[in-house]
Amino acid sequence: MLTEDPSVAEQGITVARHERGLVLSGEVESPHRREEILRRVAERFPDTPVTSDIGVIRTQAPSQVEELP
Repeated sequence: MLTEDPSVAEQGITVARHERGLVLSGEVESPHRREEILRRVAERFPDTPVTSDIGVIRTQAPSQVEELP
């Protein structure tokens, strides 16, 4: 569902079914994207509890130079 939806097209999210509901895990580029994914899953499975373990990765360029030994 997340891969085929053109407005989401997310392939990096893993969905696991547990006895208490669904657990979504992975990483996305923004909090807005994470919320959109959670909203769509909740719409599709309204009677199923959804737990999010989706992290947000940094998408901006680093602000500091990395010093290597």
